[in-house]
Amino acid sequence: MTTDHALVAHSASVAYGDRLVVDDVELAVPPGRISVIVGANASGKSTLLKTLARLITPKSGSVLLDGMDVHRIPSRRLAQVLGLLPQNPLAPDGIVVSELVGRGRYPHQSLLRRWSAGDDAAVASALALTGATELADRALDELSGGQRQRVWIAMALAQQTEVLLLDEPTTFLDVTHQVEVLDLLTDLNRERGTTIVVVLHDLNLAARYADHLFALREGRLVASGHPRDVVTEQLVHEVFGLASRVIDDPTSGAPLVLPIGRHHVR
Repeated sequence: MTTDHALVAHSASVAYGDRLVVDDVELAVPPGRISVIVGANASGKSTLLKTLARLITPKSGSVLLDGMDVHRIPSRRLAQVLGLLPQNPLAPDGIVVSELVGRGRYPHQSLLRRWSAGDDAAVASALALTGATELADRALDELSGGQRQRVWIAMALAQQTEVLLLDEPTTFLDVTHQVEVLDLLTDLNRERGTTIVVVLHDLNLAARYADHLFALREGRLVASGHPRDVVTEQLVHEVFGLASRVIDDPTSGAPLVLPIGRHHVR
């Protein structure tokens, strides 16, 4: 199954005071695919994601979900379709893991629909998928950074939206858990057809896991497309200011960027 929700930015610009952070970005998120936003630090990646998620209002332009401006969609309805895991989420002191993950079910509650066995099942499934079941009764404050990140991802999964946006979900994780998280998102995409948009810092992981890449430089979208079309030596230099060689990843066949340091040129 593939979701067909259309998430589109039309000439979206975002400014913090007088500083333009996202500059006239035009993009359409491919439905039912994994898209990754890449770029150097301070290139506007997180700001663009927050704009797509309605956390930030564009200075000009718009973001549309299924043809409607996201700022005109009722909050509960939007949260039933579109979920966001921000880079630095906040939780009340002392909250227990199962309660936090359960908060992902709030958009599905109402005066007429209270907590149900289906909600219990969604929470249990999200904990199991992220390997966090054994943490269910522990306080979030007691966990390591990596464990907390897995729990936050579980909360996002429990929301069971058809569009899921994640800002650096592999932060605080070692390489093993980074791969596990991205494998999990791939499973979610393939099994449920969830449209996923991720901000990633690691270009090689982005190229391996993305169906579609958006590359930002100083707030402008400079490239968009399949990783094979986007990740070139010229693009890496333009976006990251890095000399490199791009070869085929021997494991996945995706583009693999090999940085060239000043002391390692032959």
